[in-house]
Formats: sequence, C-alpha cells, structure tokens
Amino acid sequence: MALALNMMALGLSMHSCQTTYVLKPLAFCSLSQTSQAHLIQRPWKLQDTRLVLEDGSIWKGKSFGAVGTQVAEVVFNTSLTGYQEILTDPSYAGQFVLMTNPHIGNTGVNSGDEESQECHLGGLIIRSLSNCVSNWRAIETLPEYLKRRNVMGIYDVDTRAITRRLREDGSLVGALSTDTSKTDEELLHAARTWEIVGKDLISGVSCTEPYEWKYRTDDEWEFSAEAGKADTEGFHVVAYDFGVKHNILRRLSSYGCKITVVPSNWPASEVIKLNPDGVLFSNGPGDPSAVPYAVDTVKEVTGKIPVFGICMGHQLLGQALGGSTFKMKFGHHGGNHPVRHIQTGRVEISSQNHNYAVDSASLPEGVEVTHINLNDGSCAGISYPAMKAMSLQYHPESSPGPHDADPAFQRFIEMMKENRGH
Repeated sequence: MALALNMMALGLSMHSCQTTYVLKPLAFCSLSQTSQAHLIQRPWKLQDTRLVLEDGSIWKGKSFGAVGTQVAEVVFNTSLTGYQEILTDPSYAGQFVLMTNPHIGNTGVNSGDEESQECHLGGLIIRSLSNCVSNWRAIETLPEYLKRRNVMGIYDVDTRAITRRLREDGSLVGALSTDTSKTDEELLHAARTWEIVGKDLISGVSCTEPYEWKYRTDDEWEFSAEAGKADTEGFHVVAYDFGVKHNILRRLSSYGCKITVVPSNWPASEVIKLNPDGVLFSNGPGDPSAVPYAVDTVKEVTGKIPVFGICMGHQLLGQALGGSTFKMKFGHHGGNHPVRHIQTGRVEISSQNHNYAVDSASLPEGVEVTHINLNDGSCAGISYPAMKAMSLQYHPESSPGPHDADPAFQRFIEMMKENRGH
C-alpha cells in the first residue's frame, strides 16, 4: 500500500501482476516543453566526442580531460594498470593510446608515478571511466589530471571492437574531436592526410641542455640486493635523452651510477671528452629511420665506450651496427609480453612500447640476438661483445613481472667494470 501511494504521488500507475510501470503526466507539467527542458538535469553525460579513423569508421563517446581536436596514430595497450606511467611516457608522442582493460581511473593519479614532467601522447581512449577513486596515494582524479595537462580523453566507446580492427588492419591514424562545428568528413580528411612515418619525434621530447640526475629508487621501493651493494662503484654514465623515462635513470642511479643526461643532438665528441664509463641510449618515440643524426651519434660512440640501448636506443644501435628496422603491424604496447633469454632459456614478463623493430636477419656477423619476443618471434635484444654493446627492445626498469628484467642493469654494470679493468 505504501509503495502504491508513493507511486501515485509521483504520477506512476502500477498494474497488478505485472512489473511494467507507466509514467503519467505530473501535476505541475503545465509549463511549455521548452521550459521543461531547461529544468531537466540528466544524471548522465551525453555523447559529445568523436573518434574518426582513417578507414572511415566513426566512434562516438563521451569526453573527459581537455577539449578540442587532435590527430594521432591509434595504438592499443594491454596493461591492466599503470595508466599514469603510460600517460607520461615520452615514447607515446604522436599517438592515441587505447587501453584494452575496460575499467580505467579507479586508482586516480599520484605524484610518485610520473615517468617524465609532461604528458606527450595525443589522447586516451577507454571503455569505462571509474566514477570513484580508491587509492591511498591518489591526489586527484584522472579527468582532473588530464584537464590540467591538456590531454584529451574519450570513454564509453567499444574499445574491444577498435582493438580487433587495429589487430586486423594495423595501427590507424585517427582524429579525436569535441568540436561540433567540424564535420565527420573534415575529421576523416585530417586523419587521412596526417603522417607519422618519417617524422622526427625525438627532438620534441628531449631535454635542451645537459643536467645531472641525482635520484635513485626510494628505499621503501628498493627490491634488488645487488643495487644496494653498488654504492661504491662510482661509474659515470652519460644518458642520451631520446625521451628517457625517469625510472630508467633511477635504476641506474640505484646501481651506483653518476648520471649526466644530454640532449638527443648532443655531439658524440663532447660525450667522449667526458670520458664516461658507459653511455645509455634511451627509449623514445617514432621512427628510428627519421633521426639519422641519432644513428650517426650511436655509430661514433659504439666501440669506444660500453653502451646500453633501450627501445629506441636498441633500434638505433641495430641500425648503427649495420642492421635495418621496420614498422610493425600494430607494435607491442603493454605490461605482459613474454621474452626469452636465448642463452639461458629464462622467460621474462616484460613491459614494452614500440611500433618499430630490428630485423634480425639484417644484423652483421658478430652481433648476437640475445632475446626474442615469444608472441611473434621478433628481436627483443642484441649484444656485440667485441664492440662492448648491448640493448633491449623492452623496458627493464618497469616492474610487470614484477622485476624479471632488472638484472639487465647489473649486466651493464659488469660490462663497464670489465672495460675499466682493461
């Protein structure tokens, strides 16, 4: 009876033996329909954003973060979490990142997980945006963070369908817009005329002046006993910033290295004058063939000083040694890629982010392929002992395994130690 009275007061009628409820006009509905529309406050957000891909498909969703129009290459990332590290990874410059994990934003954003000082990616594409944050480290929500960093986001789109399209057709360029004045045809034209291949994206994310890096992994997060023993080594490493992630520098520092970071175009002759114990060629965005100046730098340094390349640095080293690189169909982006160390058979769960790879068959005699990606057999690491060079196509500083790949830093330390002994 109480339910029936409450429903009558709300203008509802309940049919007995049925679960159908019929909405009747309310007593105060004498206002015009136009006036009523201004009084209605919907408890949900309407679609206000479009993602138009170069294949002609249009995906409508809801915006969060910044507004406007951006054009970039769409790639998918299979990580379950770590979206803040992804947002601040300079290697994503020129790309929209689609998260295959459907629920994003529940851990918020904190000040300790930044991999660089800026967000370089074009935008974030997700299925479901969490409406609450549950994390003791969080200081703001993901939408607040993206708005402050001027990064666009779109949610309530079918990320599973888009991912399948990218897997079948390869990475696609897309235009993301909240601008209702732009037609679908205009956005499609923007996507089809934008090009990422052949662009120098490194210069836009690199530092402009050399600086000293002094931070190591905080004691509460340190997990390596070897890193704890390395304080007395005192190796000096020059790190070329092609878009370096902070945690790479932290791990090197934790292994006892003094680090000087230099811009991507810093002359190799100036680095050699510093007489460092080793040189790091960092990760970075885009096509390694588009930065011949970086390849020349790697050529000039390699053989004189022990070198360690990571991701972009790995690809540049491959080219510098005489090999070639190629653009993959949709690349590797995620925190769950299995890699096998050929010599030991050990399998590492790795974090990866790259659209280009080294062609193993193109490498000259003396260069050893040390790691392979178990998903597709692509080259994931090389070594050239005669030239005191090693590199990995994945991120040893990340912790998806959680620490499977961290011993790579110890191998670099051993290489510098052997060279110093000679």
